[in-house]
Amino acid sequence: MLAVLAAAAVAAAIALDRWAFATLVSPGIYDRDLGRLLRVAGFLPTWLLASLAIGLHDRGAAVSLPWRGWRRGATVVAAAAVAGAAAEVLKLLVRRERPLDHAGAYVFRAWSDRPFSTAGLGMPSSHTLVAFGAAAALGELFPRTRWVWYGLAAGCGLSRVLAQAHFLSDVVVAAVVGTVIGIWLGRGGRAAAAR
Repeated sequence: MLAVLAAAAVAAAIALDRWAFATLVSPGIYDRDLGRLLRVAGFLPTWLLASLAIGLHDRGAAVSLPWRGWRRGATVVAAAAVAGAAAEVLKLLVRRERPLDHAGAYVFRAWSDRPFSTAGLGMPSSHTLVAFGAAAALGELFPRTRWVWYGLAAGCGLSRVLAQAHFLSDVVVAAVVGTVIGIWLGRGGRAAAAR
């Protein structure tokens, strides 16, 4: 059922891409504090610091077994890192360029043109994938905080659309993939921390 909903969300985003590119526009979004906060949610070092904080907290609580104290923190940074790597691999495979470079038109880079460079490629949004990977992992580890993290990740994705750095579908695909990665690693991290 969730796969069907995810596929429907991606299909709807593709149908709305041109409208969103023309309508959802805030070119100076990153000139304001909220915009910078939302963008940094897709930045791996942000989650490295969060993971360090979680690990230091948990390590103090697990004095008798200090190695256990780093599991939840390691899970969050692993989810963000795996999500970021997945974004780069998917960009190389899909090869769709960013919308602003082509006035909102879909343009796919030829395989012969910089085959191993993701520069200028937009599908999926790396920032959004990293943010959703970390958010989903945190949601699994700390279920009562789930909507705070998902809200931050959704804001990160929205900021990428408002900046015209990505199509709406770039962000929705990233959200789906990041959520799957984060839940998968988060559940594993939760089980490991319980042992």
